[in-house]
Amino acid sequence: MDKRKILITSALPYANGSIHLGHLVEYIQTDIWARFQKMRFPMEEGHEIYYVCADDTHGTPIMLRAEKEGITPEALIKRVHQEHHRDFEGFHIKFDNYYTTHSSETRQYSEDIYIKLKTADPSLITTHSVEQFYDPVKNIFLPDRFIKGECPKCGAKDQYGDNCEVCGATYAPTDLKEPYSAVSSAVLVKKSSEHFFFKLSDNRCVNFLRQWTLEGHHLQVEAANKMREWLGKAEQNNLSDWDISRDAPYFGFEIPDAPGKYFYVWLDAPIGYMGSFQNLCDKRGINFTDFWKKDSTAKLYHFIGKDILYFHALFWPAMLENAGYRTPTKIFAHGFLTINGEKMSKSRGTFITAENYLKLGLNPEWLRYYYAAKLNGTMEDIDLNLEDFIARVNSDLVGKYVNIASRAAGFLVRYFDSQLFNTLNLHMLDPLSELLENEEVICNHMKNRRYSLAVTAIMALTDKVNEYWDKQKPWEKAKLINDKQTSDELHLVSSITIECFRILTIFLKPILPKLAQKAESFLNVEPLQWKDLQKTLSHKHQIKAYEHLMTRIDRKKIDAMIDASK
Repeated sequence: MDKRKILITSALPYANGSIHLGHLVEYIQTDIWARFQKMRFPMEEGHEIYYVCADDTHGTPIMLRAEKEGITPEALIKRVHQEHHRDFEGFHIKFDNYYTTHSSETRQYSEDIYIKLKTADPSLITTHSVEQFYDPVKNIFLPDRFIKGECPKCGAKDQYGDNCEVCGATYAPTDLKEPYSAVSSAVLVKKSSEHFFFKLSDNRCVNFLRQWTLEGHHLQVEAANKMREWLGKAEQNNLSDWDISRDAPYFGFEIPDAPGKYFYVWLDAPIGYMGSFQNLCDKRGINFTDFWKKDSTAKLYHFIGKDILYFHALFWPAMLENAGYRTPTKIFAHGFLTINGEKMSKSRGTFITAENYLKLGLNPEWLRYYYAAKLNGTMEDIDLNLEDFIARVNSDLVGKYVNIASRAAGFLVRYFDSQLFNTLNLHMLDPLSELLENEEVICNHMKNRRYSLAVTAIMALTDKVNEYWDKQKPWEKAKLINDKQTSDELHLVSSITIECFRILTIFLKPILPKLAQKAESFLNVEPLQWKDLQKTLSHKHQIKAYEHLMTRIDRKKIDAMIDASK
């Protein structure tokens, strides 16, 4: 088998706020996929699969928040990094490296890409004057989110600089009436400044993007269709040049040979993937070039929210291509999270942070499982219906999967010294054979991020195992335990059921890593890999006494979480 080289990334969370359940859709989706790939292609066999991420740390919002708190931006991003890292670990997100974009590595690649674009013949970097709103009290140019005024369409007051929350209109900040600063409340003035632009409208970028986005199968169907809208017809050029600079004061990387000019945060944010990976390479002795050179055969997969598709499917590949680096193999975009069918809301208590969820004692794997049961590999939004969440987790995980282990273990421990039955052909017996026949189906669903279909298939098999157990009536056999034939039948039934539990654990392990770890301890086996589906536990293998693997969701905990989030 060819040795796999795979680099996986999730979008970088902004270092200006807490991780919430909406964010976790992406990180859980990515983590499941990374764990699945690592189970199929273990590092011990020479495969290299890495999952990296970082905090996105630059921009005016970071600078202004730090100022408001009376600390430096560096102190703010360090604190938020620790909080983010804590929350991700709490939900068992296993990065190979979780880094920061405020690093020497990200600066190095930002400058390298910029210089290569600038020195292209002809240059892909240009400059021209831009008129923007300026806060005369804070002495800064303001991003759209810090500009407020009257909507130019409906006249609603106190609307943001890019869209109206009353009538839904979108517009340029300079279209607002009576604009003022959301930071200082000062009346804004218009001021011109020289800005740097990446020439996305250049034919080199446009022609490359037409081929890359529409013909290269790098995007989901929905995303590719969106690209067609943005790119327009073949004879058109709908792309605008991209403003990649901001004026001082600004927290970020200063542009080489341009004092007082800084890279716009969205230029160095995706380059943060390279920076984080370089940091990992330096720590582990990995060859960075093998993964990022132009002709690399390694796979590069980005998991992102559909709201940042524009940056990842247009600017990012165009920059990489023209700077002499490889482009992504695939970009996987997902939808947003709703809770009980509505947007997350602080007033309703459904804007729930990762910290609040964990603080109130809710098991993170309940959420991992529920998200997996909803995710289907498309850009559709998913809904966290809290009533369904409680019912599904309690039924599927506790009532079905965990129940298999508790039922069979009792008989093996009590009557057979915790040892499995002597048979070499367990895999030929039902329901084990049916579980193994479904391996390829489940594997393909997981590979294609169709977790909901994988979960459906796994739970259907779990039902089959429980039906088998009930049909065999082991409690009746136990009454005749002194009869050799009946005793052997009970031993075999219990052993088959434990073997089924082991296989189901392999299927569920990418989704439920900690529960699988407990199951491995109970089964008394080494960490399970995908190839272990083809093995059986040896004759007289001894399991441990069963201990509770997972508790049910208590409705009171859900209510307490909602109250704490209001």
